[in-house]
Amino acid sequence: MALKKPVKFYLGDWIEMKKPHPCGGKEWEVMRVGMDFRLKCLTCGRIILIPRTKLEKGFKKIVKSDFSEAME
Repeated sequence: MALKKPVKFYLGDWIEMKKPHPCGGKEWEVMRVGMDFRLKCLTCGRIILIPRTKLEKGFKKIVKSDFSEAME
């Protein structure tokens, strides 16, 4: 069984999740990176803390990223 490579997230990235937040928004801003992520809903402003494993399962795509393009 092959292990999946972890997705690289950077501070300030906007990401889209598969399931919507109760407010209806699917886009989040990454505010903290590590084993746990702090995300801010771009629709209502709610801040949540989510483990990396749960984030990578529910993650759909990176909407906007300034750092990932500069680092490559």
